Formats: sequence, C-alpha cells, structure tokens
Amino acid sequence: MAASTAIIEHWVGGKRTSEPDCRTSPVFDPATGAERGRVSLASAAEVAAAVRTADLAFETWSQASLSTRSKTLFAFRELVNSHLDELAELITDEHGKVLSDARGEVQRGLEVVEFACGIPQLLKGDYSDQVSTGIDSFSFREPLGVVAGITPFNFPVMVPMWMHPVAIACGNTFVLKPSERDPSASMLVAELWQRAGLPDGVFNVVHGDKEAVDALLESPDVAAVSFVGSTPVARYIHERATATGKRVQALGGAKNHAIVLPDADLDFASDHLVAAAFGSAGERCMAISATIAVGAAGDALVRAVTDKAQAVKVGPGRDAASEMGPVITQASMDRIESLIGSGAEQGARLAVDGRGLRVEGHPDGFFVGPTVLDEVTVDMDVYREEIFGPVLSVLRVDTVEDAIAMVNANPYGNGTAIFTSSGDAARRFQRGVKVGMIGINVPIPVPMAYYSFGGWKDSLFGDKHVHGPEGISFYTRAKVVTSRWPERSGGSDASYHFPTAK
Repeated sequence: MAASTAIIEHWVGGKRTSEPDCRTSPVFDPATGAERGRVSLASAAEVAAAVRTADLAFETWSQASLSTRSKTLFAFRELVNSHLDELAELITDEHGKVLSDARGEVQRGLEVVEFACGIPQLLKGDYSDQVSTGIDSFSFREPLGVVAGITPFNFPVMVPMWMHPVAIACGNTFVLKPSERDPSASMLVAELWQRAGLPDGVFNVVHGDKEAVDALLESPDVAAVSFVGSTPVARYIHERATATGKRVQALGGAKNHAIVLPDADLDFASDHLVAAAFGSAGERCMAISATIAVGAAGDALVRAVTDKAQAVKVGPGRDAASEMGPVITQASMDRIESLIGSGAEQGARLAVDGRGLRVEGHPDGFFVGPTVLDEVTVDMDVYREEIFGPVLSVLRVDTVEDAIAMVNANPYGNGTAIFTSSGDAARRFQRGVKVGMIGINVPIPVPMAYYSFGGWKDSLFGDKHVHGPEGISFYTRAKVVTSRWPERSGGSDASYHFPTAK
C-alpha cells in the first residue's frame, strides 16, 4: 500500500482508531473510476471494543435529562446545517450523485434531527390517578441500551439519520456500521456530534464488511439493530439478530410501480417518472423502476418518457450541468448493463439504451445512461430483480384493477404511485394496493420525518418502521408503575385473592 494512500479509520470513544495492518477496502470516485482512499474493515474484536465503549457511555447518557438531550440535538442540528455543503460534497465524491441531490439528502436527514429535538414531548408518558382507592398508575418509556445501525451506500447521510438522532435522543448509545463504499460522510457526522457536546462513546462508527455485521448481530450487549439494504441481507439480519434476542427493523429491497391512467396529464406524469426513475442514477429504494401503462395511455406515455430520457444530462456529480451522475462501482455498472441486455434478449423493446455511455473527460467513470424498456412482462429478469440503476421498465395492462393486481403480486411492497385525474381511481388504488407508502400524482412518496418510513411484504422484516413515532417506539420500552402511599397508622388490606380495583 502506498504511503500516501488515505486511510479512513473508525470513530470509537470520540477519536479515530484502527488496528495496525488492518484489512482495508478501496473507496472510489465513481465519476473518474479512481481510488480516493481505503477504508479500514473492522475485525470482530474492534466491533466488540466499540460496543463496550458504547455500553459504558450508556450508563451516564441514559440518565441525562431531557433538557440536556434536547440541547445537544439542537446544537447538532445547527452544525449539520452549517456543514450541509461539505457533507454533500463528500457524498458526491464517493457515491456519485449530483450535488443538488446530495444536498437534498442531507436536508431530509436534517428533518429527522429536527423531529428528535422535540424529544421531551415525544417521550411523555401517561398517568391515571386513583385507579383504585389510594392507588395511582403511570407509564413512561426507557432507552434500550446499545443499539446498532447498518446502513447502505445510496444515502450515506440520510439513512443513518433516520436512526441515530432518534436513538440518541431516546437515551440510547449508538454504533453505526455504514457502507464501506462511501464512508467519509459518517466520519464528519461523528465529529459534528462531538462538537455538539455529545459525550464520547455515545456515537461510534465502525466500518466493515460481513465480519463486522456478524459481530454486531452476535454481540450480547447490542439490544437492537436497524438495517436498510437488500431483501436477502435484510432477511438474514432479521433472522440472526432476533435469534439472539434483539429488536430488529430491517428494511429490504423494492420494485416500485407507478400506474399511469389514460386520464392522467401525460406531460406531467412523464416529467415525474423520468425524474423518479433516473434521479441518483436510480440508486434509491424509492425510485420508480416499473411503470404500468393502463389502456390507451401506453404509446403516448412511452413516446414522452423516451424523449425526456434521451434529454437527461449525464455527467460527474460536481458538474452543475449534470442531472444524473454515475453508479457507485464498476461491478454495479456491469450488473445493470447485464440486466438491460437480458431484458432485450427476453423480448422487451429497448426504447432507450443507456449501455456503453461515455462521458467526455471521464472515460473510466461508472456511467450508465437512462434506459427505457417497453413491453416488459412480469416473467423477465429486468422486472423480477431489483436493478438499482437508471432503468425504467414499462408494462401494459387493460384496467386499473389489472394494475393493482400486478402491484400486489410483486413480492416487494415499499412504495407505489398513481397518476390520474380521477379521485375514484385514486381512492380504489390507495385502498387496494398492499404497499407501505403511496403517492397520488406524487412519484416518490417519502413521508416527512414526523411520519414513519417503511414498506410491506419483502420490503420490511420486523414490525416497526424507521424514524417518526414508530422510531421512538422502537428505541424505547415501556414501564408501568402502580403506586400507593399508605398511612402508617392505617391497617393493611392485604389479601390472598387476585387484586381488583375498589
């Protein structure tokens, strides 16, 4: 390894750390294909040390007043806001998305921090006076302990912020295992937490691969695990972590459909479909990857989407003229192009082919152009697999009932949308689809921070969605207290029968 190669270390106990001669993994600039540095991959022993550090910090942080926690969250919010551009640049340089998209990601994460700033209100319990003569009953919620977040490459700031601000506000301590593909933003976030006054050890970052993940899943001192990623890994994490008694919220993959009815404004719908399919190079769990054209909408919709897909400006994320950047790695590019090819081989019509795109001045970048496949059927690989790239498949059905049935037959249930001017059709759709997040003339129905994010079916393992009210519930557990203060001179009313109110 060259002496000048930048090493991205872990953050444990308020400082950067890594073992000498540790395993590392390359971190690329997707726009150029060049290696930016290498990230340390934590051993099981390093993960255990981070968990121990977080466990020790829990003893004091869990007892911190709501006022102290709220003040720390407010300070963190101000620091994230003042470093928004710096965070966005780190995202762009390691993920590849355009800067405006990266700024939007940080802003949406910031909204969860703002939600968590209201923790004194969010943790209010209940009180019932005089449930029986001289007896009161009340409840409150307590933190769990050390909780872990295992997060994906596509939103290196926003998705972790779905987790750690809420968990920390509730009094837990946190160990983050971000994606090793774009790790640098997490290190800046750790520094901002420290500058906000968060005690060392409350927020920790360990980079790594499966060894680090398994160490978190097996640790007896980790009380809960939050995950966002692919469905096979989500299922694995849910099974392994619940087997060791942990709470788990594991968000899996997606195949998000947008239904377009003949009465829709096709210019409006096609604008939003193109943005939702190709924004962030399609590397969003809420990207629209399948459009179901109903009846007579098909031909006109495909023409409009084709024209607009061909006009998308693809280039490096730092270029202000770029509307879409590269995908994350060479392996991702190869996989996406292979699926495009399989779609054509299996009978789909390539209306726009994004394979082999070359961006001037960036011959080694990981670029795939916007791709539109028409006449796709549900048995094709390009439909069955989560592509996670800039590929829009168009399927055709006769009625809105057929479209709803197609959505429901798909194993994923993350997000879906309908474009229509019919309130009746929209209402049938929103009540009929078995999907967690629904848009009506809104292509990416990502809820605000004060609602919880999550899908159904193979898009979620566990019963709690992330952030919002369900996030508060996930990171705390309830205590119910029944109390009485008898007078010393009073007699005892103890009895061997089961207690009842009187």
